[in-house]
Amino acid sequence: MMKKSYKIIDETGLHARPATLLVQEAAKFKNDISIEYNGNLLTMKSIMAVLSLGVPQNATITIHVDGEDAEVVFAALEQILAKHQLI
Repeated sequence: MMKKSYKIIDETGLHARPATLLVQEAAKFKNDISIEYNGNLLTMKSIMAVLSLGVPQNATITIHVDGEDAEVVFAALEQILAKHQLI
C-alpha cells in the first residue's frame, strides 16, 4: 500500500471535469485505488464517490494505491492533476 497527499489549488476544488478524468484513469488499473478527504476514504473508480467528497480549494487529499506498480498508477494520476492545474 502506497499513499501520497496533494493540496488542491484550483479555485473550484476537485470539480467534475478533472474528477471524471481521474476516475477514468483509475479504472484502467487493476489496483485498489482510493481517495481520502476529511476522514472519508472512498473508491477512486466511482465518479459519484469522488464528487461526493466535495473537495474545495486548499484542501489536502490523499490517494491510496494497493497492488503492483503503484508508482505507475501515481504517475498517471499526477499527470492529470498537474495538467488540469489541480495541484
